[in-house]
Amino acid sequence: MQKKLGLPESQIAKARDLAVQITKPVINFIDAHTTTAVERAALRLVGVDGADSNGVPVSNIIIDQLRGKLEGGALRWYVNALLRTGQSPEAMNVQIANGHKLTEHPLADQMAIEAKGTELANQYLARICSNRQHREEKLEQFIGNNHDPLLYAIVATGNIHEDVKQAQAAAWQGADVIAVIRTTAQSLLDYVPYGATTEGFGGTYATQENFRIMREALDKSSEQLERYIYLTNYASGLCMPEIAAMGALERLDMMLNDSMYGILFRDINMYRTFVDQKFSRMINAYAGIIINTGEDNYLTTSDAVEKAHTVLASQFINERFALEAGLLPKQMGLGHAFEIDPDIKNGFLFEVAQAQMAREIFPEAPLKYMPPTKFMTGDIFKGVVQNAMFNFASKLTNQGIHLLGMLTEAIHTPHMQDRGLALDNAKYVMNNMADLGSEITFRRDGVIVKRAHRVLTETIEFMESVASIGLMESMEQGAFADIKRPRDMGKGLDGLIKKGSDYWNPIEKAIAVK
Repeated sequence: MQKKLGLPESQIAKARDLAVQITKPVINFIDAHTTTAVERAALRLVGVDGADSNGVPVSNIIIDQLRGKLEGGALRWYVNALLRTGQSPEAMNVQIANGHKLTEHPLADQMAIEAKGTELANQYLARICSNRQHREEKLEQFIGNNHDPLLYAIVATGNIHEDVKQAQAAAWQGADVIAVIRTTAQSLLDYVPYGATTEGFGGTYATQENFRIMREALDKSSEQLERYIYLTNYASGLCMPEIAAMGALERLDMMLNDSMYGILFRDINMYRTFVDQKFSRMINAYAGIIINTGEDNYLTTSDAVEKAHTVLASQFINERFALEAGLLPKQMGLGHAFEIDPDIKNGFLFEVAQAQMAREIFPEAPLKYMPPTKFMTGDIFKGVVQNAMFNFASKLTNQGIHLLGMLTEAIHTPHMQDRGLALDNAKYVMNNMADLGSEITFRRDGVIVKRAHRVLTETIEFMESVASIGLMESMEQGAFADIKRPRDMGKGLDGLIKKGSDYWNPIEKAIAVK
């Protein structure tokens, strides 16, 4: 990759060192704790599935049974019940849904429990490995057939079967990535609904069956188009690890999976979120899933010019947390957005500076670039121009994942024809300037270069401040996105558990970074 900004490598290295300092105390906290969502995810990865007659998932029933006994991990009790009864996970799940209590069984020999638990874990991890191999084989088979950057479209009907129709239509129109938007506020549910769903507001419930249905449909489109169609959903909210587990089992390819988004924008407790994000990212790393982070959201509440440095700082912090969880740089779809006020003089140059800077600092990351939303007014003609400029900036700076800008943004959820027009816009602009990025350089004393150097300097100053007082303290003070979140408040705090000396989770052990 051609470096055009002349950013000092010493400053970039310093920022990464600061990210280590900032995240280390948080990682120490994470490693000493588990959560109810982590335990539910682990249960799902040894065979727990299904729901009772009221729709309560079996994984939630088990956790409710084990309140006060989770310091050692939930799997010990589930595997123990399998050993004591000689039943399969499928049969045991039915019994639990019908009221069977795991605590009725005295604990068997720990070595026997660990042997059985490891056996079950290996079965499900083998399925995830098989999914990863299948994806890699298909990407190799269809190599060169996807757009660069990948063109990312959303579907959000509320009905998974209608989503399938819209997703397949988008794939035929040229989309490389389909994101199934979750129904409004699902991130605040502390359980995962069971089965296929046909009702949702602003999106469709994320369930394992819905994942399976969409994956099957997009695989058919992939074969017909001879282009791999990536499937995306949201490993975020109060069920972050569980969604990651379900995505790994059903071969999703990307997951929105930020380290701080839920704290800032959904008021989920920071302790809970930090613990959940690590285990969810460990699963994504093992499954070969690309994560998408949420820095674009900062610019919905903060000014994109004044607070650009907080976006870059968050990218450094997200990168550090991702590395700690075992994710490779090629799996880090670090986020940012085209959200500068269009009335600012040279705003486009500032935007190019930010995008090029991210590209040069994170050269292996498939950067996820978000379109204009904050300053879309409902004027569709101006919107087309704004999206064309966004498409231009994305291709010029070699972004990796390009979320389509919609001319009807700020009016309604996109129709299929809106998506088609957005794809036509992106393909036209990007095809006509395919090699422009390698043809041009930037003036050393020009607006773009000066802007990038300034933002990097401000980022280091900001990260030094965060390192001096701590990440959690900084979030309490509103350092990110101008939003203040107390550490001892927020949703889900009651699901935080300090690990006991006998804590056992064979999934965590098997997928941990060696």
